[in-house]
Amino acid sequence: MVIASKYVFVTGGVSSSLGKGLTAASLGRLLKARGFKVTMCKLDPYINVDPGTMNPFEHGEVFVTEDGGETDLDLGHYERFIDENLYRNSNTTTGSIYSSVIAKERRGDYLGKTVQVIPHITDEIKERVKKLASEEIDVVICEVGGTVGDIEIVPFLESIRQFRRDVGKDNVCYLHLTLVPYLAPSGEHKTKPTQHSVTELRSRGIQPDVIVCRSDQTLPSGLKRKISLLCDVPIEAVVSAVDAASIYEIPLALYDEGLDTIVGKLLHLDLENHPIDLSSWRNLVDRVYSPSKSVKIGVIGKYVNLPDAYLSVTEALRHGGFHHGASIDIKWIQAETVSDILSEGLQADGSVSSLLDSLDGIVIPGGFGERGVEGKIAAAKYARENNIPCLGLCLGLQVMVCDVARSLAGLKGANSREFDPTTLHPVVDLMDEQSDVRDMGGTMRLGSYVARLTPGTKVGNAYGTEVVSERHRHRYEVNPKYRSRLEEAGLVLSGTSPDDKLVEFIELKDHPYFVGTQAHPEFKSRPERAHPLFRDLIGAAIERAEDRAPHLLDLDSIS
Repeated sequence: MVIASKYVFVTGGVSSSLGKGLTAASLGRLLKARGFKVTMCKLDPYINVDPGTMNPFEHGEVFVTEDGGETDLDLGHYERFIDENLYRNSNTTTGSIYSSVIAKERRGDYLGKTVQVIPHITDEIKERVKKLASEEIDVVICEVGGTVGDIEIVPFLESIRQFRRDVGKDNVCYLHLTLVPYLAPSGEHKTKPTQHSVTELRSRGIQPDVIVCRSDQTLPSGLKRKISLLCDVPIEAVVSAVDAASIYEIPLALYDEGLDTIVGKLLHLDLENHPIDLSSWRNLVDRVYSPSKSVKIGVIGKYVNLPDAYLSVTEALRHGGFHHGASIDIKWIQAETVSDILSEGLQADGSVSSLLDSLDGIVIPGGFGERGVEGKIAAAKYARENNIPCLGLCLGLQVMVCDVARSLAGLKGANSREFDPTTLHPVVDLMDEQSDVRDMGGTMRLGSYVARLTPGTKVGNAYGTEVVSERHRHRYEVNPKYRSRLEEAGLVLSGTSPDDKLVEFIELKDHPYFVGTQAHPEFKSRPERAHPLFRDLIGAAIERAEDRAPHLLDLDSIS
C-alpha cells in the first residue's frame, strides 16, 4: 500500500494554553517553506457538536471556514500561518463523533453489533483524519485538544496510537508539548512536570518522538540531555520553545532549534530536495519589530473581557499595521459603556469631548444578542460625526445602517428586528431567498458568499476588483424596503449579492473611512497579505493620527 500523506500528531501536557495550536501552525509553516503541501486539523474533546452555540466567554472566537464550518479558533492560527484555506472537516469534536456513530447505529450500519468506544468511536476518529489525506497532501498535522491526563481525550489518544499501526511507523510522528517551569527561588528549571506528562502519555501507549519544551528561558544543553535520557528521545528531538514577543516569531525560533529537520527525518521526507526558504517570513518579522509609527484602534465589543473572542479581528488589525509599518495599540471598549463615556464628555456648549476622540480608528465587530447594541450604534454615530475612521463587521454594518437611518434618513427608532421586534422601521430584518421579510428561525448565512462591488467606491478601490468572496456568519440582512431611503440619506451601497438582493458592503462618500461589511473579512487576513479593508482602515487611521493634535486623553483606564 502506498501512503500518500504523512501525519504529525501534536499533544500537550502539564497545562493547557501552552500553545499547541501555535506550535503546530509554526511547524506547518516551516514544512510549507520547504515546498511541502500541508493541511491541518484539530481534534477537540468537548461534547458540543461545534463551538457555534458556545458562549464566547466560554470558548473564545468561532472561526468560520470557506464551506461554513463553525470551528475552533486554532484553525484561524493554522490558516494564517500556512496560508491555506481549511474546511469544516478540519475540526472534529467528541460531540460530532458520537453523533455520527449513533446515527450509523440507528441506520443499522453496524449490523446489530454492540457499539463501543473501541473500535467504533476510535475508527470514526481515524476516518476523519484519514479523509484529510490525499496524493496532493504531503503532511497532515493534527492537534489533539486538551491535556494528556484529561479523561475526555482518552479516545483520541487511543485513536492516534492505533494510527501508527494502521499507516506504518515511518508515516507518523508524535510531537508532545510540555511545560518546563523556571523556579526563581531555586534558580533552576524543573523537568519533573515533563517527565510525569511523558509517563502519562506512555501509559496510553504513545512514546513521543519529539518533545517541545515551553519555558520563559532557553533550556541549557544539560537540561535537554536530562529530558532526553529520562523521556527516551534523542537529544536533538528535545526542542526549546521560549516565550516570544510576537507569535509570528515562533516559526523562526523553532527553525533555529531544528524542529522541521527533526520531523522531516522521522517521516522520511525528502529534505535534500526541499531546501527551506524563510526569506519572506523573516521580512515579515522584521516589519513586526520595526514599526515607524503607532495608531490607537478602539474595538467596541460585547466580549472585550476575553480578547480571544475577537482573535481574528485583532490579528487582522495587526496585519494592517505590518503593511503600513505601524504598531497597533488596541483599546478594548465595552459597548455597554459607550453611552456613559459620551455623556461624561458632554460640554456646556453641547459639544462632546470624548475618550473616543483619542482613537485613531474604530472597529465595531460582530456579535449576537441585544446587550451593548445601543452602545455600538452610539459609537458608529460618533465616528461618523467626528470623522473617525470606522470599520463595521457583520453586526457592525447593521448598527451603522441603524445610525444612518435614525440620524440622516429621519427614521425615528429605526432598528434591527433582532433587537426590537416592534420597531416601526426594521431597517435590518430576516430575509428569505426572494428578499421578503419573514422569520427564518435558526437559519444562518454561513461560509463563503460572492459579492459584486461598485467601481470607484472605497470598498471597490480597496479590493481592486468587481467580484469578491467573503465568509459570513449571520441571520439578519439590510431590509431592501429601506434601501432607497438610506441611499437618499447618503449611504453608499458599495457591494451587493450578485442578484442585487442583499447588501454586502456600505460606506459614506464624504467620510475618511466609514465602511461596513456584512461579512467577516478578518477570517481571510494573512500576516504577509493584510486584508484590504483592514489595510485601508489602518491607512486612514495613520492619516488621522498625523493630521490631528497629539492625544489629549488616555484610554488605559478602559482598556
